[in-house]
Amino acid sequence: MSGPQRTNRRMQPLSRTIFPVLLTGFAAACLFGLRSDLAQVSFAPLARSWDLVALAAFCSLLNYMLRIVRWHRYLARLGHSMPIAFVGLTYVAGFAFTVSPGKVGEMARARYYSRFGVSLPDVAGAFFVERLMDIIAVMALAVLILAAIPRYQFALWITGVLIVVALLILAVLPWTRIAGAIERNARLPRALLHLGLGATRALDAARSLLSPIPLLWGFALGLFAWGLEGVGLYTLASVFPTVHLGLAGGIGIYAVAVLVGAISFLPGGLGSTEAVMTALLSTHGYSVGEAFLITIACRIVTLWFAVGIGWIAVFALRNRMVPAVS
Repeated sequence: MSGPQRTNRRMQPLSRTIFPVLLTGFAAACLFGLRSDLAQVSFAPLARSWDLVALAAFCSLLNYMLRIVRWHRYLARLGHSMPIAFVGLTYVAGFAFTVSPGKVGEMARARYYSRFGVSLPDVAGAFFVERLMDIIAVMALAVLILAAIPRYQFALWITGVLIVVALLILAVLPWTRIAGAIERNARLPRALLHLGLGATRALDAARSLLSPIPLLWGFALGLFAWGLEGVGLYTLASVFPTVHLGLAGGIGIYAVAVLVGAISFLPGGLGSTEAVMTALLSTHGYSVGEAFLITIACRIVTLWFAVGIGWIAVFALRNRMVPAVS
């Protein structure tokens, strides 16, 4: 047996262990982050209002279902028709890695589609459009409260400018021709060539999802989905009936906090989202302790709930057979 063959045989067991090791490390980091949150609060008021907590968690489930429908339609529009049950399971599996900067860890779901012949640029393009529609939807929801709190409008403007620039780039540049030019350039290093081709093809795929009809229903589904999580925050705030938080206020507070967390590019918006949500709740009459409890409860039934069911989906998919493509 030649040297390269022996090397390949030694590398195969290593390649099979790398992903489980990474999964274990990421899971440990998620559990540590959740533990540090739980250590700071008493959940007695929430225990007495478990029905409101359950309702907020149900709002999160509806959010996930709407986003699964949108993801399924994005893949279908890119020419990849798969059973929605399988797509839903793989989509939820991405939540296991949502505690990552910009949620880019959710791109881990691409590994489940490679067996279908779905290219990484197509998955990256759909992911890019999904995140863009989410940010636009959250910005629209944030207007419910930002109009009354000028100090947070700077974050809204920054995000708006970035979105406009991204849309202009997608609309103006001929990504197919750029990909062809990169492919014909023999002087580029191989690694840079693959990176450039992948990026341009992903952007070309993303632009095909930004025609008027996909753009409108993608935005509408995002608006409804993230509005539901704002309804969840409003529901949790009802745990303290002595303070009244309107529905528009609950949705607006949630949207602003998520938006600030997104542009901070911290993993899962940890720290920044909680700080903004607690501060905004405090300005609406809640004590700091009450506001912090509502915030942590909201993060548990949204972020950490998603991470938990994401890991369940990851393990459910470990030995799943490939279903027939419809």
